[in-house]
Amino acid sequence: MSGRGARRRGYHRRERSDTRPDYTKSSKKTAENPRYERLRWTPPVVAIDPLPVLNCPYCGKPIKDLATAIADRHTDTPVHFDCIIATIAESETLKKEEAIAYIGGGCFGILTFTGSQNNLRFTIKKVVEWEDREHRAEWRKTMSERYSTT
Repeated sequence: MSGRGARRRGYHRRERSDTRPDYTKSSKKTAENPRYERLRWTPPVVAIDPLPVLNCPYCGKPIKDLATAIADRHTDTPVHFDCIIATIAESETLKKEEAIAYIGGGCFGILTFTGSQNNLRFTIKKVVEWEDREHRAEWRKTMSERYSTT
């Protein structure tokens, strides 16, 4: 039994048994009988009034994209991301192989790049905590309510 179209012995004569599980019973997930409860997505309520255009306290220019702003340390007002990096650069003395980067959670880091031409290897020399993790600015709460309610 070699060649094209050869079948295993007895394969075409195999009878199907009735011992297979019946998936049509009540175990099937339906709208009336869900297996588990899921949170339903509710679309955000589109605000009629636009977000206020606030001015950066460091440069005085308007903040066009409030989602990229970071809260000021002392006043909780929104500040340009680039203005914060410039402020940290003024207060720290950076060497040639060092740079400032956002590392998440409201923290910036002073990174030291080591011996690589493509800057893939680095160490965090110093962490600068800019935003308080426990306290959330009020303008962030109003902005996040516009994006999602789940």
